[in-house]
Amino acid sequence: MKKAAATAPPPFEQSLSELEAIVDALEKGEMTLEESLGAFERGVSLTRACRQALEAAEQRVRILTDGRPDAEPEPFSPPSKTPGTPHE
Repeated sequence: MKKAAATAPPPFEQSLSELEAIVDALEKGEMTLEESLGAFERGVSLTRACRQALEAAEQRVRILTDGRPDAEPEPFSPPSKTPGTPHE
């Protein structure tokens, strides 16, 4: 069963922890091929979510540390989530 697209992603720390558990499980090599593929697919999804969270945090830091003396606060808007769009 797939989650609704409108569901908010889990917090960064939770995603990272789950990703680490997936990597550990895959490295043990005790899963079936189907289980491994499912875990890998989930891992890719978590990697993308973590990358987006880190990019958003980096953008916020840039806004907060802008060295211009006349800099005005800018509203923060996270990057759009377009499926399949590379972020590099």
